[in-house]
Amino acid sequence: MSVFRRKSITEMLQEKAASSAKGMKKELGVFDLTMLGVGCVVGTGIFVLTGVAAANHAGPGLILSFLLAGIVCAFCALCYAEFASMVPVSGSAYTYSYATFGEIFAWVLGWDLILEYGFAASMVASGWSGYFQGLLSGLGLELPRAISSAFNPAEGTYFDLPAVLIVLLLTFVVSRGAKESTRLNAIMVVVKVVVILLFIIVGVFYVKPSNWTPFMPFGFSGVVTGAATAFLSYIGFDVVATAAEEVRNPQKDLPQGILWSLAVCSLLYILVTAVLTGMVPYHLLNVKNPVAFALQYIHQDWVAGFISLGAIVGITTVLFVLLFGQTRLFFAIGRDGLLPERLSKVNPKSGAPEFSTWVTGAIVALFAGLIPLGRLADLVSIGTLFAFISVSVGIIILRKTRADLERSFRVPLVPLIPIIAALTCGYLLISLPRITWIAFLIWMAIGLCVYFFYGYKHSLLAKDKGNS
Repeated sequence: MSVFRRKSITEMLQEKAASSAKGMKKELGVFDLTMLGVGCVVGTGIFVLTGVAAANHAGPGLILSFLLAGIVCAFCALCYAEFASMVPVSGSAYTYSYATFGEIFAWVLGWDLILEYGFAASMVASGWSGYFQGLLSGLGLELPRAISSAFNPAEGTYFDLPAVLIVLLLTFVVSRGAKESTRLNAIMVVVKVVVILLFIIVGVFYVKPSNWTPFMPFGFSGVVTGAATAFLSYIGFDVVATAAEEVRNPQKDLPQGILWSLAVCSLLYILVTAVLTGMVPYHLLNVKNPVAFALQYIHQDWVAGFISLGAIVGITTVLFVLLFGQTRLFFAIGRDGLLPERLSKVNPKSGAPEFSTWVTGAIVALFAGLIPLGRLADLVSIGTLFAFISVSVGIIILRKTRADLERSFRVPLVPLIPIIAALTCGYLLISLPRITWIAFLIWMAIGLCVYFFYGYKHSLLAKDKGNS
């Protein structure tokens, strides 16, 4: 069937060359890519999840949870790194699936990632609004209740103005081009990392080894549960692959950017968890702001203020990278004709896909401003887990079918590592709540309707091969 038509990697590289000629600027290096990864991965997880997971699941054993999650996530990252070295083209898992499984699977993955990036960005924007309003409250300022949160007449709220404004501001930054926007992201990431290091340096002097006893109060099963929760904190490094066509030396820089970002994030998570659970008994950490709470617990309120600022900057970088990834995904799908081709138009001056950038910003702003998103938070992770599985399986397939392809980076111990990555992600998938699966299947049904009524007919690959 023509829905299983595959795009050759040669065709993808030719399209990439054509896009570069039209204005996509190759300006990014390993540092920029690493900052993108750290910007997306180190955010609310390190400032919020560490305390909740320690108190409810793993206790001080959360240190092992993050170590286990980091190792498993590294297996997925290795698979992404090999694909990035073979197919340095925008679109991440969507593009990889087009070359490996065929068009219908690529569309499902692309539609899946649209859900992940867009929904996550809307959620993060709502979270940013909460932190920002908390900062204003500390200064004695209050927003009118009607514009302080998403639509909920029973609570007297109708529109989340701060969430919309931050989305539109960052959309403007992304529209300025990859180099200019990633430079701002790098500055914010450095600020965030410095704040986290400040917490570690101050907190280490207040660590009491007795707080690490018992180390696994919920048993090893609690550590595993904590690892499942911690795994979702690492979601975001895959966004690095969406910048492929704006990287100076993608075959070498992309794998390094993916792996370095994961290494930095893993180290920060483990260090913060060790210091946090050493400062405060784990059962007291079930709070929304555990890092700031720990500093207040040891009466270091002046540092807690910096931590709150770091949290706001941290969430800002997460939102920025998600918006960046979504625009590049729209660009790739639009170029293939599965969505309107205008999404792939590049502004020759900025080198950015301007139309897809503002479409992304408008959709995310609308969702963040009007729709309460908290109850469906797991939808963010289901899309990523599907993408991880497809990339892991794809490595095994291409090792058999396209052994001739040049790979500047190779996953060791194939097929063992990709199989472990796929099985682990599959386990996390079946552990997600029923409501998440129902909402996800509804989203997929809508996506298939879009594909068969629009994408199937307008696919440029179909036209090239006479299958329209």
